[in-house]
Amino acid sequence: MPRTRAWRLRRSHALAGLVLLGSLLMVALYARGAHERERRLAEASFVADADRLAEAIRQRLLQYELSVRGGVALHSAAVETPTARQWRGYVDGLDVRRQLPGMMGLGYVAYLDPQSLTDLQLQRRAAGEGFFTVTPRGVREQYGAILYFEPEIETSRLSIGYDQYSDPTRRAAMDAARDSGEIRLSAPVQLRQQGRDGQAGVLLFAAVYRTARLPVSQAGRRQALVGWVYAPFRTAEFIGRSMIPVDHNLAFRIVDVTGGAETPVLASDGWVEGNAGQGARVLHTVTQHLYGRSWRYDFQLIGPLTSASMRELQATLITGVVASLLLFAMVMTLAQTQSRAETLAHRLSDSYRRSEQRFRNAMQYSAIGMVLLGRNGAILESNPAMAEIAGVSQATLTGTLFHGYFADGHDEVSRTREMQALREGVHRSTRRLRRHDGDIREVHLASTLMPGDDGSDVARLVQVEDVTERLRAEAQVHALNRTLESRVERRTRALTQANHELESFAYIVSHDLRAPLRSIDGFGRILAERYSAVIDAQGQDYLARVRNAAARMDALIDALLKMSRISRGEFKRAPLDLSRMAREVLSELRQTDPGREVAVRVAPGLRAEGDPALVRNLLENLLGNAWKFTANTARATIEFGVEPGEVFYVADNGAGFNAEYAGKLFRPFQRLHRDDEFKGHGVGLASVRRIVERHGGTIDAVGRLNGGATFRFTLAAATARS
Repeated sequence: MPRTRAWRLRRSHALAGLVLLGSLLMVALYARGAHERERRLAEASFVADADRLAEAIRQRLLQYELSVRGGVALHSAAVETPTARQWRGYVDGLDVRRQLPGMMGLGYVAYLDPQSLTDLQLQRRAAGEGFFTVTPRGVREQYGAILYFEPEIETSRLSIGYDQYSDPTRRAAMDAARDSGEIRLSAPVQLRQQGRDGQAGVLLFAAVYRTARLPVSQAGRRQALVGWVYAPFRTAEFIGRSMIPVDHNLAFRIVDVTGGAETPVLASDGWVEGNAGQGARVLHTVTQHLYGRSWRYDFQLIGPLTSASMRELQATLITGVVASLLLFAMVMTLAQTQSRAETLAHRLSDSYRRSEQRFRNAMQYSAIGMVLLGRNGAILESNPAMAEIAGVSQATLTGTLFHGYFADGHDEVSRTREMQALREGVHRSTRRLRRHDGDIREVHLASTLMPGDDGSDVARLVQVEDVTERLRAEAQVHALNRTLESRVERRTRALTQANHELESFAYIVSHDLRAPLRSIDGFGRILAERYSAVIDAQGQDYLARVRNAAARMDALIDALLKMSRISRGEFKRAPLDLSRMAREVLSELRQTDPGREVAVRVAPGLRAEGDPALVRNLLENLLGNAWKFTANTARATIEFGVEPGEVFYVADNGAGFNAEYAGKLFRPFQRLHRDDEFKGHGVGLASVRRIVERHGGTIDAVGRLNGGATFRFTLAAATARS
């Protein structure tokens, strides 16, 4: 049997290998043909992009040509040479920077001999334009001096007077434009910047004649020449500033090949000299004849030659290889399925036997009673724990009806509910079991249907747990809870009675104690008014002290009543605008003491939830204390704001307090300053603390003597107080 199985596996592996080789060979053949086809398409696309780029450069130069011809027309139409202002107006109308990007500007070069140069210098001096100087200096038969250039910038002003005719390269282009009557392009030159040679570039020249009509003969053109209109552009900036699009995988250079000599004109970003040695190669070349010059465009590919279709081809090839591997894996899987099925069947047989043994052991050694019932409810098997619960032996239990051991009835409705629960999962119930000795036990039953063949005798498994002692303990706990609830109720009644007594005390303080105080104050006032002549100075002082003590005691009674209202009043929570409330409190303080100058800073947008009346009382006490204890401070400041974590604070730079006695601040009638320094009763901060605690928050204070104080408090969130 093992040999037959090994032979089948080897044959299946060989078949899977052949399938894999065949599929990979088909993928490779397809890839070879498709890759060559896509390569040719990519090259054709590259050539088309290169041709479009060369044509775009030609079109840009045509736009430059039109602007130059417009300058020629301006000179031809004028009776005399246009002034610098007229030339500036023409160039401004062209809007060179926006309409002709890449071109530096437009200028005019005058064709002069020594006599006409002298006349021009005298004319300019007479017009107040200064002495016109030609550079480079020296006497020559002919001059081609720049008269004006726009748009005017620092470099263009410094180039005025430069003799372009003195440079052989420029002179060749200028003579060609003069003799042909057409626009001519110069060979690459070094452009003039700030009076010296600058960056590389080329120039367009167009001849200007005295007559509006172009002279027919070459000799006539030379005789009628008065100057040239020219347009320079830097080759290094031509591509970027002229906004000609260049693909990211394409680089190119322009070489002037007029007359067989090769002179570099410009190269785009990414151009690599040395071609293949740098991973780039020239794929296409275009030659254009532009304004008397021949330009060759060399187009270079940067990176691999790819296209969207080639990338799709790569994805297709990857998919083909993956499909081949999947096919190979499928054949291998099918080849091994039969062998695994045989092994699995053998293992299942062993597992079933082990599972059966584990179930038997679990029944045997379980501390909970377990029975297997037949379809008629008879006990087929039981464990020792069940025999101990029933008070009989296992042999006696076998064959008896399970429901016969229970003292409570099991009607038809209960049986229907039990069967419905069994079909859905597990049925749990608590019943009364009668032991063999007559003792009644409370047991918890958990019944479940046993899976098996239709002909199996076992229908249900029932677990029986004796919960008599646990139920008795729970009954004792319930009785104790009822006792505790009764005690709590008595304590609540006592607390309610104490609150009523506190309210009665507050009423007595408010009415009964104030009557004698009014009498003391009234009779003291009468004595002071009627018998002031009889009583000496010391008596008057004693009498004033008596009245002051009565007034102070009356104020203390008011403070006590306010504190009692804070604890007993109804709490009404609502959204609060703390910034607005603080500004209102400070406004009231300013009205009571309008002569004080206090710098107040209230942070905007401070919001919380709480009882509006209580929170306003809190702010009145904290801000009032800050106002009071800064009375003797120069440049007093009071600040109300919030710190991270919704911690609000009130800070001042007033008298402060000794940090060693900070614990006394929030106790009633505890004061850290003498009454002759700052008036008060010592109950304000105690009220603040009770208000904060009613909101579920906390409060603390930090400060130093003559260094100000800061009070920080929190108001618990609505969810925490609900």
